[in-house]
Amino acid sequence: MFRILLTALLLWLPLSAWAFSVTFINPGTRLEPYWNDAANGMRAAARSLGVELEVVYAGRDPLRQIELTREVAGRPEERRPDYLLFSVEKGSFAEQMRIAESAGVPVFLAYNGLRPEERARHGAPREHFSELLGSLIPVAETAGRLTTEALLEEARRRGLYGSDGKIHMLAISGDRSTDSSIRRNWAMQAVVDANPDLVLDQIVHADWRRDLGKLKASLLFERYPQATLLWAGNDLIAFGAMEALRERGRTPGVDVLFSAINTSEEAMHRRIRGELTALAGGHFMAGGWSLVLLYDYHHGLDFAATEGVEMQRPMFTLFTPELARRYLDRFGEPVPDIDFTRYSRHLNQQRDGYSFDFKELLEP
Repeated sequence: MFRILLTALLLWLPLSAWAFSVTFINPGTRLEPYWNDAANGMRAAARSLGVELEVVYAGRDPLRQIELTREVAGRPEERRPDYLLFSVEKGSFAEQMRIAESAGVPVFLAYNGLRPEERARHGAPREHFSELLGSLIPVAETAGRLTTEALLEEARRRGLYGSDGKIHMLAISGDRSTDSSIRRNWAMQAVVDANPDLVLDQIVHADWRRDLGKLKASLLFERYPQATLLWAGNDLIAFGAMEALRERGRTPGVDVLFSAINTSEEAMHRRIRGELTALAGGHFMAGGWSLVLLYDYHHGLDFAATEGVEMQRPMFTLFTPELARRYLDRFGEPVPDIDFTRYSRHLNQQRDGYSFDFKELLEP
């Protein structure tokens, strides 16, 4: 009886009474829409759950990620966070983990997890690195598949065939090494391989940047004038490629159909206007969902028991113009007002699992 009363009392207490701290080593810059959305999604979850959140930016520099980890882990013990959150990027993982391990700070991975070669070298979470609690990453293949299929469907509907009777597509990916980029590219290529009327003329890489997207697209449009589709690894690349097309006197969404991945405000407006034919996003909330898992773990409910330590979950939604309008309405504020307590198994003991469906967040 006493235990029941104690549990009821603890659940009644304000969430701030349970507060713990997390520092997110954000691999991006403050100017990147995606990594800002990711940080703000985490802030929404932290505010709702009573978590003290710190976000520091590495500016797309893997050495800076290591430096920031060393700086945070080297603070006096009372000022260190209870948890560190990393995104595995460009070979920085092992050194970041060694630093965290030596300081005794538990780590959770979000957005990008371990590549197979990293897992072979360092083991899965809780093996070689005992402080590596787990990982939560989006099923990145979904974004590559959804956007490519949507481009192809619309191209067929419009009859955008070349003189050889094929639909010609160009692709500009994020990078060669990031797990999410590799998986998006695999899925895009799988759609190409499964559809004989679709030809991928060339794939190049633009390091997620708008300026490189413009430069690479300009060269591709010159080299492949028959191409009527351009698949982009993120929104910034797509925007740069659109600029290159306009400079050639052609119109995005008319002369060439574009796809993009991410949920920036600019991307939503371009989807509504029809400049983007295909847009997938929602994975920026991986960090917010990770805080839900850490919240439960911190309060004695280890996700490993039911979910495993390496979680991949569908998080991408293909945005129609109507869903884009709903997104702008729901996420109009930099830090959206969303009740994340409803996703916690600790706070909702009737839940038997975790739901990371982004469409739920679009509901009022």
